[in-house]
Amino acid sequence: MKFKRRTNIKRTIKLGIILISIGVILFLGIRAVKIIMGEKPEDLIVKYMAHIETQEYDAMYSMIDPKSSYIDGKIDGKEAYIERNSKIYEGIEVSNLKLSNIAVKKKEGKKVSVTYETSFDTIAGSVHFENEAEFIYTKGRYKLLWKDNLIFPELTESDKVQVFTSQAERGQILDRNGKVLAGKGTASSVGIVPGKLEDKENTIKILSDLLEVDAETIENKLAAGWVKDDSFVPIATIPKVQEIEMMSIQPDEDIRKEYERQKQLLMPGVMMTDVEIRSYRLGEAAAHLIGYVQSVTAEDLENHPGEGYHSNSVIGRTGMEGLYEKELKGKDGCEIRIVDCNGNVKTIVANVRKEDGKDIQLTIDSDLQKSLYEQFKDDRGCSVAMNPYTGEVLALVSTPSYNNNDFIKGMSSETWTALNENENKPLYNRFRQVWCPGSSFKPVVAAIGLKTGTIDPNEDFGNEGLAWQKDSSWGAYQVTTLHECDSVVLKNAIIYSDNIYFAKAALKIGADNLMKSLNEIGFNQEMPFEIKMAESQYSNTDKIETEIQLADSGYGQGQILVNPLHLASIYTAFLNNGNIIKPYLRYREDVAAGEVWIREAYTAEIVREVLEGVKGVVNDPNGTGYAAHREDIVLAGKTGTAELKATKEDTSGTEIGWFSVFTAEKDTEKPILLISMVENVKNLGGSGYVVKKDKTVLDAYLME
Repeated sequence: MKFKRRTNIKRTIKLGIILISIGVILFLGIRAVKIIMGEKPEDLIVKYMAHIETQEYDAMYSMIDPKSSYIDGKIDGKEAYIERNSKIYEGIEVSNLKLSNIAVKKKEGKKVSVTYETSFDTIAGSVHFENEAEFIYTKGRYKLLWKDNLIFPELTESDKVQVFTSQAERGQILDRNGKVLAGKGTASSVGIVPGKLEDKENTIKILSDLLEVDAETIENKLAAGWVKDDSFVPIATIPKVQEIEMMSIQPDEDIRKEYERQKQLLMPGVMMTDVEIRSYRLGEAAAHLIGYVQSVTAEDLENHPGEGYHSNSVIGRTGMEGLYEKELKGKDGCEIRIVDCNGNVKTIVANVRKEDGKDIQLTIDSDLQKSLYEQFKDDRGCSVAMNPYTGEVLALVSTPSYNNNDFIKGMSSETWTALNENENKPLYNRFRQVWCPGSSFKPVVAAIGLKTGTIDPNEDFGNEGLAWQKDSSWGAYQVTTLHECDSVVLKNAIIYSDNIYFAKAALKIGADNLMKSLNEIGFNQEMPFEIKMAESQYSNTDKIETEIQLADSGYGQGQILVNPLHLASIYTAFLNNGNIIKPYLRYREDVAAGEVWIREAYTAEIVREVLEGVKGVVNDPNGTGYAAHREDIVLAGKTGTAELKATKEDTSGTEIGWFSVFTAEKDTEKPILLISMVENVKNLGGSGYVVKKDKTVLDAYLME
């Protein structure tokens, strides 16, 4: 019995060993078959399609069976395969490619068919279709039988894939009355037709001089590979001058010069053709405000992926063009078509409709903007104007300026260098900066003194003459003023612009009170406005450090720096019962009252006290702004002359001239608050220089 048991155990062990061996052989055999067979067709189609987005066309070609893939010799060889695939996939800008529902459909001998669904994004939107791929087993692995319909099911070897784009029109920028500030314009494209040149060398030299384009640049353009004898090779874009402009009684000097230049361009082989461009109707008068567009760069395309920009797009660089770029640009239309050998459309693969850009309407008054520019165009300064009741900004001017049309037509390197090296800095946007306000700041200090209860408007501070210091601790430092009056009360101090009164007022207010009060009306914070403005400040540090700095701050000196639009906003409190109105630039209909930015900055009583003083500045014969006085409309305002010098004894410093002026009665037909600043008025008559220019502007504006 024991012998039989041992025999059975041995047999069981042998049988187990045999079964394990068979299992190992089967496992290794199946694995060997898989190794010999290569990857499965359903995996291969995924791998093949994955190479499309990465543009690995060599890898794609290595997965196909060249001998079996091409029909009637229409495609021959690797180079032709890569050209066909790359042109289509890159031309339609394939991205986010995905395969789904992959299944083996049938097997016939060495061939296997795989069905699948494809989806991907293109320049014209998303594409989705069902398709079928065929594989053949050859040399121990499966290879793809490539046909054109693997790209699109409807595509045959004789068809073409075409991309048609329709460019969206960029929106216009309009003023408050619908006048175009930026929109479509026409210019002249100057070019050469090589086959019609009679004296190439001399023609290029003349063009180089007239168009301010390097001769080498012209030569390079003519040498481009696409150029033929009958090609039009564009060299430069210049203003279009029509004869009707020259027929006017007094043609503009710039127009006359341009007309003469274009007459000189009429040479054999030189042609001019009309081209559509972005045109800025006010040019220099609104360049800093409106900005300009330029052709996109490779960097722009990299920074704005998926936003519809392409090599022929333009993009807003500065001003309103940059601020409202997304709304202005619109969306280009695009259509991907499959056409047959005769050019007939077989199918539309994808389509995106064109959406033109939106028009942007501003609160700006074109005539006022231009009038201010004409008055101050030779000065280094800026002007802001607004409706003090609604907050609508009527003008934003920075001078001197540049012509934003030059950026559209193509600016020579010499012109660009001249703009950047000009000591007057025409590219510098002055209305966005902060400046020492001088005496134009006194109404603000007066209001703070009244609000904090540190100033009694009827208290006579005493006539100190033209120079004063608190005590001997100030050393040699003294506060000086230009005018003195017998009764040194608040109203007279504003009218006579008494520096000594406001230095004393600041000391009464105290540094902490003054800083706290200024912070409450927008200092050291970004003001709520479409354009980012520099923040107003009362110190170069975080506080007013010394007693002398505090005294100087009282009359807008020390380290006080104010943005002109911010100052204008503060002034609106004097017309709105103490509420500071929020300025805005995007036009909207039916604005009866402005949006309050800072509510109850001052009481109605404080407003009345300050108004008495600022009215006197313009209407009292002793007032520093009396030159702007009118008999028909009550104006109020404040002049200011800020001294910029290294020391009190410095005689080489400059002076900034200010004039803040506004219509003082609410029933005025055209209410306006205007602030102008000129950087250097030392030898021009101080703030009086600014007053005279603003008067000219106001007279024209109020009489319209």
